[in-house]
Amino acid sequence: MIQGFKEFITRGNVVDLAVGIVIGTAFAAVITSVVDGILTPIIAMIFGEPDLTQVMTFTINNAVFSIGLVLDALFKFVTIAAAIYFVVVVPMNKLAARRKKADEVVEEEGPTEVELLMEIRDALAKR
Repeated sequence: MIQGFKEFITRGNVVDLAVGIVIGTAFAAVITSVVDGILTPIIAMIFGEPDLTQVMTFTINNAVFSIGLVLDALFKFVTIAAAIYFVVVVPMNKLAARRKKADEVVEEEGPTEVELLMEIRDALAKR
């Protein structure tokens, strides 16, 4: 049982997943600090509240409703998603496209499989 666990833990995709989670957590902390330190004060300046959680808050029968709390969570989610997309996904897609293009160039340099087989056939026919 211990051997099976050891094999599971040392598989590449488990390690990749762990690294991704750690990097994602660190990246989320950076984006959260940008939102809290720069974007939230801009929103506070516009709405006149310290942050979005205080916007559109009302009480009915001692129950506090906060539409701003939901807006704040949505704003942070969209900001983090956009940052991940533009900082991670777009560059990775460009890198993948360059690699694919480079692979295509390498493949085009030599004869194709069919051409090689035709050359072998012709060489055998001449014998």
